[in-house]
Order: sequence, then structure tokens, then C-alpha cells
Amino acid sequence: MIIRRALIRGSRLMQSPLRSFVRGLGTHPQSDLSQGKHLPEHSQTPGNPENGFKKRPIDEGNPMTLKDEFEMLQKFRKSTGTLGTRIAPHYKPHAAAAHPPAPQDITLELLLAAGAHLGHSTSLWNPGNQRYIFGIRQGIHIISLEQTAAHLRRAAKVVEGVARNGGLVLFVGSRQGQDRCVVEAAKRAGGCHLFEKWVPGTITNGSRIVGAGAVIEKDFSDRENPKGPIENADPIRPDLVVCLNPLENYIMLHECASTNIPTIGVIDTDADPTWVTYPIPANDDSLRCTQLIAGILGRAAEAGRLARIAKAETQL
Repeated sequence: MIIRRALIRGSRLMQSPLRSFVRGLGTHPQSDLSQGKHLPEHSQTPGNPENGFKKRPIDEGNPMTLKDEFEMLQKFRKSTGTLGTRIAPHYKPHAAAAHPPAPQDITLELLLAAGAHLGHSTSLWNPGNQRYIFGIRQGIHIISLEQTAAHLRRAAKVVEGVARNGGLVLFVGSRQGQDRCVVEAAKRAGGCHLFEKWVPGTITNGSRIVGAGAVIEKDFSDRENPKGPIENADPIRPDLVVCLNPLENYIMLHECASTNIPTIGVIDTDADPTWVTYPIPANDDSLRCTQLIAGILGRAAEAGRLARIAKAETQL
């Protein structure tokens, strides 16, 4: 019987949470509302309107009714609802991937906000990154943002040139959280993306690893061949590879180097800059930084692709 009563009482409370909350305020033995007191104190003239709220005299023996308590609670919420701190612009992780900045909008403040200057511990550094390091702060190498901006602009020019000449750009990012920015950059460039583990031999031994498949031919206006795809064709090799995490994909970079495929990589202070053709010294552990770099390179590839399409249509 006791358990049953508790369940019934709990169900009634769940049906009317506001009523139970206001009733709890009025029946608490130490509550000022239960003693009929108003905060702040006011004149005891009955029916004296002040700020649109009718007040009644304070009477120790006549506590406030449920209606008076509810009206007072509504007035309190109305008067204090606009107080507090408002955090206006805050970080949105999807903004850099959905609406990335253009290469000409690269600034040191933008790279600093993305955390591109933070390197690794001085005990983990690669001596090849000495020319990219600005200094040391609390045992951590600080990457020079001027070097990052200069190398990022150069990489954007390379991506734009490859896309303008009809080349295939492959964006690779296999760390957690990099899948969206990699896919968005590949869509803008009209290329390919990879956000899973690289299978060794995909480039050097692609006919055995990937196998034969259908290849879609497109002209310089990105129109597909009306004859349809080519069946039983060898896998297509990319003309440029953009890697956001070279440490986990060093086998892919080695295969690209052996087949003369240029590469672009985000090189942290613990990575070897000679692994890639065009290094970008930046923090590869920061999701903001990798999203920013992938978005900028995607916008550069999009600009080159649109320029190629416009040129091809004017020549028709």
C-alpha cells in the first residue's frame, strides 16, 4: 500500500510540475513566501498598482494564496529574464567546412584562432622543421604563422592550377572528425576523398588491389561522355593528393613519391617535411586547423574548376 501511494503521488506530481513547484515554495517552513512576505518589501496599501502589479498588505496570519504566488513568480521571471551574459558569436565546428574562406582571405588572426601555431613538445620535434618554428613556449614549439600563411597560399595556387587543367585531386583525412571537411572539399573540387585507412598498394599495385572497373569520361565542361563509362578499365591515379594527417598515411605518401604524384600535407613539428612535395607547417591535431586548411584548398580547387568550365564554354 505504501509503494502504491508513492507511485500515485509521483504521477500526480508529474502531471502538474509547475503547480507542485509553486506549492512547494508556499509550504516550505523557512520560505518567505509561506509567511506572506513579499521581496522586496512594498507599501501595505491594498490595491496599490505599481508597475502593473497589484499588491496586497503583508499579514503574518494570512499567507499568500497560490494565485498570488504564481503572479509573483511570473513577475520575477519577467524582470530577471533579460539579465546575464549573452555569448554572441561562438565557434561553430561546421562553419569552416560548409562555408570556408577563400585563399585571398587568409590572415594571421584566422590561423591563430584555429590553433595552427601550436606544435608538439620539444622532445618530439623533427629537425627538418627548424625553419618553420617561431619559438618555444612552456616546452612546446610554436609554429610561425607567417610561414603557415605563405605555404598555404602556395598550396592553394597548386590546387587551383591542377583543377584548372582538368586534373583529379584526392583529399585524404583519416582522423576522427575530418570526414566532413574532406568530403566537402572533394565536392567543391570535383575530385575524390578518402577518410578511411589507406590500403597499401592502392597506387603502385592498383590493378590487383582495386581491380578493373568502370571509368567515367568527362570533358573540360564536366559533361560526361554520352557513350557511357568505359568498362573493365584500370584504376585512375590522382594528379594531386592533399593529406591532412601525414603521420598515419606515410605509406600512401611513399607510393605517391614512387609514382611521381605531387602531394600536399599538413606538417606538424613532429613530422618530416620531406615526405610531401608542398608542406604546410601547421597543427595537424587541431580539428579547427585541418577544417580550415581543407576548406581553403577546396575553395581554391573550386575556383580553378569554374574557370576551366567558363573557358571551355566560351570556346565552343
